[in-house]
Amino acid sequence: MAKLRRFLIFFLLLLPVLLPLTAQAKTFKQGDKDWKVKVAQEKLIVLGYQKGKAENLLTAGCAAALKRFQKDYKLKASGELDDKTYSSLTWQAFAQKGGIKGVKGGDVAATAAKLKGVPYKFGGTTVKAFDCSGYVQYVFKQHKAALPRLADAQAQEGVFVTQRQLKPGDLVFFTTYEEGASHVGIAAGGKKFWHVSTSKGVMLSSLNDVYWKPRYWGARRVLVANGQPK
Repeated sequence: MAKLRRFLIFFLLLLPVLLPLTAQAKTFKQGDKDWKVKVAQEKLIVLGYQKGKAENLLTAGCAAALKRFQKDYKLKASGELDDKTYSSLTWQAFAQKGGIKGVKGGDVAATAAKLKGVPYKFGGTTVKAFDCSGYVQYVFKQHKAALPRLADAQAQEGVFVTQRQLKPGDLVFFTTYEEGASHVGIAAGGKKFWHVSTSKGVMLSSLNDVYWKPRYWGARRVLVANGQPK
């Protein structure tokens, strides 16, 4: 019961990020109400285009803020919230305010590879032994980049990317011993990822592996240098 409750809470937290990828495209106009409008306003506030508190109503003030943002980023200045504007807003807020800057994905993947063979230990966070999220946190720390300690918290960082959009240094998540993002690894390119196996320690695996493929949960981009997902 406790696991189900944690999963439901985590799912609700991620809903504003995941739904745009599956829901039918819709353009919101002044007067429309939707959770997506509220998220867009949160990004506009972060970027300094709008003041006050975000709400799920596309007000005249929000429309004006959207128009200013669209003009600055060479989008159609309609003052309406379409998918292209929403995607650009999400990325710019991440790139300017929340993302890890000055770190290349290839360098992160190279550091991950150097730790091949380090054994697994639940709660491990050092080169003596790692658990999955301790390993990922350690690798990023070598590049002076901070990530949360646990996999489910790491899954709330950055922006969503599809498997097709994956680049080295992106984070990949799987559902293993409990619902939600309970295992994490670092994308290495070519549908490969570095992670910690309970039996083999740090190793390189494939997203197409018969074990990992059905357990794939999603991926996040935490490095600004990896670029906006397209």
